[in-house]
Amino acid sequence: MRPQHWISGLVLSIALFLTTPIASAEPKEDVGAATTKWSEAFSENSVERIVALYAKDGVLWGTASPTVRADPAAIRAYYEGTFKAVPGVKASLGNQLIRIYGNTAVNTGYYSFSFVKDGETKSIPARFSFTYVKDGQNWAIVDHHSSAMPSPPK
Repeated sequence: MRPQHWISGLVLSIALFLTTPIASAEPKEDVGAATTKWSEAFSENSVERIVALYAKDGVLWGTASPTVRADPAAIRAYYEGTFKAVPGVKASLGNQLIRIYGNTAVNTGYYSFSFVKDGETKSIPARFSFTYVKDGQNWAIVDHHSSAMPSPPK
């Protein structure tokens, strides 16, 4: 092979490499970060921060809720009630399975809620599903389901 052919081939390979889209884990990382923001806002007992993470038409079926909360006022009321009933409650994220479908993402996993009652730390393991829709640069929660982890079968 002549030197100029080798160089031409190298230049063509580099050009193809630079113009070929490269798969990125970025959307998964962004959804993971959005879930972390939820956990941080929850652990700070910040009603304002947590409600801002939900889309205007977002839905919440909370761990302690007998009903679905389907508007911002109802979601706000749920968190106000939760933080009043269990002051200082915190959420710690466990394993998460994040799937991306274009501008929609689903994050399924578990978390643990911890709080102090009568001087003793209590923990409630729970499972979650967050469904997000991309809103500009942010992922907004459009559906959030949470339920206490069932006891293992005996």
